[in-house]
Amino acid sequence: MTPDLVAALHPLLTAEASAEAYASGSEPGDLEQAVWLRLLERLESDGPPPDPHGWLRRAVRAEARRTRRTTRRERPYGVEPADDAHPGPEQDALTAARYRALRDAVRRLPGRCPRLLEALLSPKDPTYREIAGELGISQGSLGPERSRCLGCLRRLLSPEVASRGARG
Repeated sequence: MTPDLVAALHPLLTAEASAEAYASGSEPGDLEQAVWLRLLERLESDGPPPDPHGWLRRAVRAEARRTRRTTRRERPYGVEPADDAHPGPEQDALTAARYRALRDAVRRLPGRCPRLLEALLSPKDPTYREIAGELGISQGSLGPERSRCLGCLRRLLSPEVASRGARG
């Protein structure tokens, strides 16, 4: 797609999509994205339209009609498939994988941090007094130590979290 064509059509597409979105029950950005995709498909098969502005208006209206038809045919699920109140096996597997990743990261921490955070993550839910006694440190230094350890954990996990979000 040529930059000139994009620059020429973008303001018109934004206005047309905003005008049609409410009636079609969709978001303006969704309509814009669908029309850009249609234009890319058209450019690949037939080349640029002879009247880009007219083509764009027709494409927005056609996409809005398609969205309205689809919306009329859609029926809601009786129960939300990803309902957190009733987790299924997929949710259980994802939760277990997150806990494994967290535990692995905690084990890689320096010094007393692995023992401290394991104690904090314990299902027994020990008090600060019990944790301090187990680690042999004063109860007053437990909070600052916990903050340092969580900071280390955050720095350790941030590259992993950032790399997962970069998918396209």
